[in-house]
Amino acid sequence: MSGSTERAKTAVIVEDDPDIRHLLAEVLESAGFSTVAVGNGIDGVDAVATHQPLITTLDVNMPGIDGFEAARRIRQRSDTYIIMLTGLEEEADVVLGLGAGADEYVVKPFRPRELRARIEALLRRPRAGESGAAAPSHLNGAGRPTPAADAVVDISPSSADTSGSPRPAGVDAADEGEWLVHRDLRLDPDSRIVRLGGDDLELTRTEFDLLATLMESKRRVRSKADLTLVLRGESYVTSYYVGDADKRAIEAHMTNLRRKLGDSPVNPFYIETVRGVGYRLTSELSGS
Repeated sequence: MSGSTERAKTAVIVEDDPDIRHLLAEVLESAGFSTVAVGNGIDGVDAVATHQPLITTLDVNMPGIDGFEAARRIRQRSDTYIIMLTGLEEEADVVLGLGAGADEYVVKPFRPRELRARIEALLRRPRAGESGAAAPSHLNGAGRPTPAADAVVDISPSSADTSGSPRPAGVDAADEGEWLVHRDLRLDPDSRIVRLGGDDLELTRTEFDLLATLMESKRRVRSKADLTLVLRGESYVTSYYVGDADKRAIEAHMTNLRRKLGDSPVNPFYIETVRGVGYRLTSELSGS
């Protein structure tokens, strides 16, 4: 078969604890992967460059270079899905890990069945540049989150023509209906392009999916548990355990997203926090 088929069967494990390394290999091999295991960050970066795996697991505290630096180096040369594993639980460490390019952040000790479920859900999300990847179950045919009945977005060309909103740079009138708009922020779910003002905005896969979900939902509040399940393609809270580490990861992704938008959580222009509940878009009438 093709090289992409081989790649889909490969995972690199970067972990200095031999017992955890063995456990990770068991979980990944039970999911159909062949595994390459190394014990430090430098060897991990080299292993990813050599094998171009679909999945890479990274321990944070390792000899040589730590997981954060390893993730940054790996992300420069590979779009492998990165799962960081650590005993650290502080939000600052979650922010560092996700900001370095990780896709998932798992706190030790972890349950093998839960890690397997996270891996399978992660594989349903498109890698960078995969605009034609199959949409997760929570997405409609256009590859965008399915909004609730009270959050239907009218983005037809006719409504765009009467809104008075400027057309995104480089977008023809016939394509305008594909863009979601909030203030000067525009997002195309199909091409996975985000524009802030007239400039393209570089977001990670997770940041894009979070922003797309919020822009579809508009003023409907999305909880951290809800957003966790959206990212993993799960339909109901009862079908998947959402723990404190999951919610901290959403907070970390939101911190990184706001930083890239130049948005302040204290005086938000795009995304506001509903204390004790979750997140939603700001009102178009406020903060202008």
